[in-house]
Amino acid sequence: MIRKSAIALFASAVVLATGACTPMTTYNGFQVVESNPADVKVGEDTKSTVMTKLGSPSATSLTESNGAQPGQEIKLVSARDSNLWFYMTQVSDRVAFYKPRVAKRDVVAVSFDGSSEQVLAVNTYKLEDGKVVSFNGRKTPTRGREISILEQLLGNVGNGGMLPRDDAEGLPGSRPGDTRQ
Repeated sequence: MIRKSAIALFASAVVLATGACTPMTTYNGFQVVESNPADVKVGEDTKSTVMTKLGSPSATSLTESNGAQPGQEIKLVSARDSNLWFYMTQVSDRVAFYKPRVAKRDVVAVSFDGSSEQVLAVNTYKLEDGKVVSFNGRKTPTRGREISILEQLLGNVGNGGMLPRDDAEGLPGSRPGDTRQ
């Protein structure tokens, strides 16, 4: 009887331990509900129809699309018109105490003509299309010198800041013409 209860207790502990390692999935960004960004037609749709189909974009760029065709990259030209809309989605997994891992990332870039507001290109970028940007951890040097904790603690010793001065005239709490010693 004790052996059966020990096996049952061990089995339940194993089930609970493996249940704690279940990945938690997080969804961020644009969520496709009724329409897919692939449904946007080049040359047919305008800004208003794209807004109706897909809703507000996740981000807009203040650039010109420079007449990009499907599959071509969109170049950064100037900061005049918001003719480039981005719809971004990211799915990440986290297991137990580990860092989150990005499982899927989709960025749809819809570029518009500046005058007619018609769709010029719809480009889809996946997680594999992204580039790793190296982070520079160096610090910018500042002028002056660094002082130690001992210099900070003993910096005002000998300055006499704690003792009252002889010329107490004009100090807070003193009255004009008060000559008391």
